[in-house]
Amino acid sequence: MPNAPYYIVIARRKQVLLTLLNACVIVNNKDIYPLSGSKRVIIPVEKDHPSIVVTDGFHITRPLELVYDRPGYFNFEVTCIIDDLALLGGALILAIFYLLGFVTGFLALKVLSFVPVICFLIIYYLKPEKFLRIRRAEKKLM
Repeated sequence: MPNAPYYIVIARRKQVLLTLLNACVIVNNKDIYPLSGSKRVIIPVEKDHPSIVVTDGFHITRPLELVYDRPGYFNFEVTCIIDDLALLGGALILAIFYLLGFVTGFLALKVLSFVPVICFLIIYYLKPEKFLRIRRAEKKLM
């Protein structure tokens, strides 16, 4: 690892939807670092005030400007707005409403079962800047 006064330590949170995406970190609009698995990526930065974004090709976060007050490092993790619990809850709501509609014969219950899918598609396609997030790591990564 090269000697640098500043470091950015970034990792991908273990989430189902993030494992399906090939996310990467772009530093200062020129250096690209792929995020693979739950391995942390240590990015050496020579200049103060770097700008970072995370993208998977379709979704992109807003640029995050980092300001170092002294030589050191920042710990970040990449997360998805739809976490595993929300994904599981949506799947359960879909299954319960569809089965209730199938058993009772009410078409309205079958139609309501697709609300979680529609919400997921709205977040995925119509709000791509909010799908991926960069957050401070809760635990020390370095």
